[in-house]
Amino acid sequence: MERLQKVMAHAGVASRRKAEELIAKGHVKVNGKVVTDMGVQVGNSDNIEVDGVPIDREEPVYFLLYKPRNVISAVSDDKDRPVVTDFFGSVKQRIYPVGRLDYDTTGLLLMTNDGELSQMLMHPKYHVAKTYVAKVKGVIYPTDTRKLDKGIVIDGKKTSPAQTRIISVDKVKQTSIVEITIFEGRNHQVKNMFMAINHPVQKLKRETYGGLTLEGLKPGEWRELKGFEVNQLRVLAKESQQNKK
Repeated sequence: MERLQKVMAHAGVASRRKAEELIAKGHVKVNGKVVTDMGVQVGNSDNIEVDGVPIDREEPVYFLLYKPRNVISAVSDDKDRPVVTDFFGSVKQRIYPVGRLDYDTTGLLLMTNDGELSQMLMHPKYHVAKTYVAKVKGVIYPTDTRKLDKGIVIDGKKTSPAQTRIISVDKVKQTSIVEITIFEGRNHQVKNMFMAINHPVQKLKRETYGGLTLEGLKPGEWRELKGFEVNQLRVLAKESQQNKK
């Protein structure tokens, strides 16, 4: 589900601000009823009309991008830096990233125009697994990673338990490679978790998201998700929410 004005904007009816004006003035119906509330949420099955004309909503599309370094996880940037939608010039639909990866972080990023699924995957109550490989400063030991596995307090709030595995340690260069799986999506979470145990992240790559991988892709390349993969994401999100209860 997502806000009515956002759906209208995505459908090309008007800007979000203009869509809000149309709603406020009673020009919009949802399932045959006039709505004037800005907080109305609609799903893919709802029928939306503007002045009696049904809006032509885009067919939902789903993509997996191997995000390179130094690219913004956004549809535009006021500093004119590269953004993830730059890689999708051949895609007609207005897509956007599900969540974000930091400017200097690489790896798997989902792109879609399906606000309902996007909101589900990003909502705190749904805990879909995301696996990263981090190169961190210093020699890391099991005693360090156990702190992450138990959950660690960041900004006054404890993280959910993680799953970590030490891949390698370079005592000469004083660096370590660690795989970590988290089930949340706080801003800069992985970097902040390692910083909290005094092992700052030097490089970070998201390897998997809800069972999806980067197999066959190089940085900057993307592929369309198959139907069963989209369904898998929905199932994983719903199962994680049920298991949390």
